[in-house]
Amino acid sequence: MSILKSLKEDLKKILKESGYEEDNIIFTVSQRKDLGDYQLNDAMSLAKKYHENPKEIAEKITETMKKDDRFTNINIAGPGFINFSLTDKYLIDSLNKIIDNFENNIDKEKKKKIFMDYGGANIAKTLHVGHLRSANIGEGVKRLARSLGYDVISDVHFGDIGRQSGMVIKEIKEEHPNLPYFDENYKGDYSEVDFKITSDDLGRIYPLANKKAKEDEENMKEVVEITRQLEEGNRGYNALWNKIKEVSIEDIKGVYKEINTTFDLYEGESDCYPYIPEVLDYLRKNNYLRKSEDAEVIDVKEESDKEPMPPLVVVKSNGGALYATRELATLYSRIKRFNPDEIWYFTDMRQALYFEQVFRAAKKTKLVEEDTYLGFYGFGTMNGEDGKPFKTRDGGVMSLKELINIMTEKTKERINRDIVKEDKVDETARKIGIAALKYADLIPYRETDYIFNPENFTSLDGKTGPYLLYSVIRMRSLLSKSDIKDAKMKKLNGKEDRKVMLEILNLPDALTKSLKIKSLNELTDYIYRLTSAYNSFYNSNIILKEEDSALKESWLALTKLVYDTNMYILNIIGLDVPEKM
Repeated sequence: MSILKSLKEDLKKILKESGYEEDNIIFTVSQRKDLGDYQLNDAMSLAKKYHENPKEIAEKITETMKKDDRFTNINIAGPGFINFSLTDKYLIDSLNKIIDNFENNIDKEKKKKIFMDYGGANIAKTLHVGHLRSANIGEGVKRLARSLGYDVISDVHFGDIGRQSGMVIKEIKEEHPNLPYFDENYKGDYSEVDFKITSDDLGRIYPLANKKAKEDEENMKEVVEITRQLEEGNRGYNALWNKIKEVSIEDIKGVYKEINTTFDLYEGESDCYPYIPEVLDYLRKNNYLRKSEDAEVIDVKEESDKEPMPPLVVVKSNGGALYATRELATLYSRIKRFNPDEIWYFTDMRQALYFEQVFRAAKKTKLVEEDTYLGFYGFGTMNGEDGKPFKTRDGGVMSLKELINIMTEKTKERINRDIVKEDKVDETARKIGIAALKYADLIPYRETDYIFNPENFTSLDGKTGPYLLYSVIRMRSLLSKSDIKDAKMKKLNGKEDRKVMLEILNLPDALTKSLKIKSLNELTDYIYRLTSAYNSFYNSNIILKEEDSALKESWLALTKLVYDTNMYILNIIGLDVPEKM
């Protein structure tokens, strides 16, 4: 249990000792630092409950608080707001507890098994800028959830079947019609076929195939037919598609790895195919499907709906499976194999209606039990200066690789060549560029759109990834130069070091809030506040030359604690710290 959570529990006891019971006390960081560090705002609610004057209630509580040697500067503002500060001794003791064990500043959650679905890359397509947010936010939430005690299983859920597969196979068939994959009479081993394809080939083939299919109706009909045959098990098409998948997945994994994103499972939509017959049989036997224009649907509309809620189409009129069919079968397989308490989905906000339909269908049909929580967590878009989704100069969708290169080149302009060796410049610039991109992407609340601005994102001043990295490198350098190891807090010198200490205690609140809203903006804001407070303190004091040995050790202990806190958060949001910059 964190220091502040423990303090909150003790304040409940103080209220009880003062004659009042309150389970959920209103205990906040004070916005008026001149009045105190914290504020207790329960007098007004207690006044209604006990039919007493709120100021008189506040006076009784403050009288009890004055007996506790942890509190100082206790005062009442307005109708009954209780302000108070922590004594220097209690603050020093609290930070030393955290120095002894960092877990003393973490509030663990009740154990749960969470299944997370994020990433959503499509096989044979190049990862584009839209894939950044899903991977970045999803990975950060996964790491945060694990750090707070959840058991998390993550799945990239590749789009490895569907129209794009037919398009790519169709284009390869046009370019290489004599390959054995397209020979119905071929009985040999496809693994021996001399045909090589690279990620660069796929980067060229898919846009071309997509363009042809959109412009030519006959071409699209062939694509649909190839897709149908692939899904039904066409031997040659499947062998070729498996080769394409292998190449594409390796490339996708490489890009994800660059942005510090990994998954426990690298499954795709097609992995649910063994479960589809079982799911459809169950739905039909229990009369959950009804006919609608030769298709089969599940009605998900509820009486409380104020907006239109169309039924979920599960089987096409030709009997074929749809995306929703695969979604329900995937859900069923995850429940059956992993039995999670909750399943979280991270995708574009535009899929909100679809997931609401799927969740309702899953609960209505009892494919998912009522006590299994299904959560959709949508995100906004990265936009250009025009406020529209970010594109290349020629108007195309920008690849994630290209976006990383833009950030790397912009960062390289700012590298201090006097500090970073020439043979390390590219590696360092890439690491900082990716950190700048990831941090900027996590600053806004998850659902908020934001403007891509590499100039601002790579600045060393302000709320940026490079600012955080530079600050952490400076802390690490300071600690490495010190001859004092295992330093402890011994004394305070003024407002600046006190401000840093109080900010350290606020970490659990930022962690808990971020997990609750499934967005990292609370953490990105917290680490910036903490780092800024530390830098103000650092710039006002010459730590290594301080003659007061107790004060010097305290400052080094504080530096180490800020460094550890920052590294803990940087690991959650997936930012690598270079040696120098």
